[in-house]
Amino acid sequence: MSTQTHDAPTPSELESFIVRAKSATYAAGGGRIAPVRTASHDLEYREDGLVYRDSYFGGTDFLGQETVHSHDLPVWGMNYHGYLLTGGIDARTAGEVIQEALTALYAAGRFLGGFRYTVGGFVYHDETTGEVNRFRGTEHITLPDGTRAYELVYHGGRILD
Repeated sequence: MSTQTHDAPTPSELESFIVRAKSATYAAGGGRIAPVRTASHDLEYREDGLVYRDSYFGGTDFLGQETVHSHDLPVWGMNYHGYLLTGGIDARTAGEVIQEALTALYAAGRFLGGFRYTVGGFVYHDETTGEVNRFRGTEHITLPDGTRAYELVYHGGRILD
């Protein structure tokens, strides 16, 4: 018998919540909480019975996981790994480009790809296959000369018993 209840959000409700949570945490520089694991960076957003958590390690090259719980049951998750590819951009600049691009993406009411955004000559691009229930994708930043300088690979979806 499944432990999931009728309280689990619909895919549309889940996607809307994730957009609000991502907008309030990494993109806005908010939601920081004490590290949950040794040397982790942790962000959290709560709304009614839903809790979004983003926990990652590293800086220039980093690895992380995002989860959504509904009334203490895990209902969604995403894993990601990001890294610099060239010396043409540093981690601070890449982070600024990503934050500005993601803020624009979330303002459009979504968090999955098919999105391109230019910041000071750097081009952020996100490509995704799938939807909130099951997806995978890549985000990357190219330099003004077209060289790919940063990349992040991600995948995730619904968690069901």
